[in-house]
Amino acid sequence: MWHRGRMAENRRLKPLREDWERALVVVAHPDDMEFGAAAAVARWTDQGKQVTYCLLTSGEAGIDGMEPDECRRVREAEQRESCRIVGVEAVEFLGWPDGVVEYGVALRAEIAGAVRRHRPEILITNNFRDTWDGAVALNQPDHIATGKASLDGARDAANRWVFRDQLAAGLEPWAGVLEVWAASSPESGHGADVTDGFDRGVASLQAHQAYLDGLGWTDFDPAEFLEGGARMSGSALGVKYGSAFEVFPLQWGATQDE
Repeated sequence: MWHRGRMAENRRLKPLREDWERALVVVAHPDDMEFGAAAAVARWTDQGKQVTYCLLTSGEAGIDGMEPDECRRVREAEQRESCRIVGVEAVEFLGWPDGVVEYGVALRAEIAGAVRRHRPEILITNNFRDTWDGAVALNQPDHIATGKASLDGARDAANRWVFRDQLAAGLEPWAGVLEVWAASSPESGHGADVTDGFDRGVASLQAHQAYLDGLGWTDFDPAEFLEGGARMSGSALGVKYGSAFEVFPLQWGATQDE
């Protein structure tokens, strides 16, 4: 179950850098970006930026009343429609088993390979802190493993002598990732103004209707849910609606203030 993160009271957010052209989203499941960060993607695609999604799993273990093979088909279709709504055309499903994603060398290699294929300047993943609120709202293990491996895989992609089989297969090293951004982290210090893209962010979450129905959240209202977090982040950023991210600079000598 996903929990809306809470930033520390009175924390201010700095605007994210937007001097980039290509971003790669690496998350564990369909719906991970839609629970708070899809409106930011709509902002960036409106600017003409290229955003590609790589999903480690197809979310096939996410609906109790649906067999995994059918669930995989449904959730992949929902994710593709969700991406279409926010202007993303390129979507990859990498086939890892839902619910049991493990951090390790194999996962780092998978993500490093994706980075080398797509050559992004920004890598976006989900919150991988232990909790959503910095206290007791526990994060899900797939999110934690994926986020940690995304941070490490982005660095691995730059090293010619790590995962040399990829080099032999024609994937050249890529040292161009400037930053890794973790959406909805309780340690977020940056944000994006998503006021103009907020409605598309809501629509992108609504596109996961089979999943939402399968959760049994009979009173769940996507617009109401997203508005609560977006108003809080927007207030910290000085705008109506915002999306919050924790920033990990990768370039030598860089800091979060840059």
